[in-house]
Amino acid sequence: MIEIDGPFYRVSEPGFEMLIPRWEGHEPETAEEADATITLPDGTRRYATFMTLDAVGRVMKRWKDTGECLNGRYFRCFDLIIIRESGFASMIDAVRDMIATGEIDSACSLLPPDGKEQHAD
Repeated sequence: MIEIDGPFYRVSEPGFEMLIPRWEGHEPETAEEADATITLPDGTRRYATFMTLDAVGRVMKRWKDTGECLNGRYFRCFDLIIIRESGFASMIDAVRDMIATGEIDSACSLLPPDGKEQHAD
């Protein structure tokens, strides 16, 4: 189930919950990219960035003009999960599969427990 929760979309599933920032122009049915915090039933939190190949291509094209990553000659992003089809449904399916296969542990960075974020002094 996808609900609006303030500045986030909240995806609630039996095996996890996902918070995705509500970006302008990024609707659940058509979003080609999203950042997500994934919380497992034991409270473990993981982070992922989801992108379609088209979204990656657009970023690389933009970087050609901005000079980033050798003018867009390469792309890098921590915790990147490439999805074939746009929309939250594809992202949710990927998370379900990564949890079922245990791949979530290596694919998505571990975050501190909720409310225990570390701050640089």
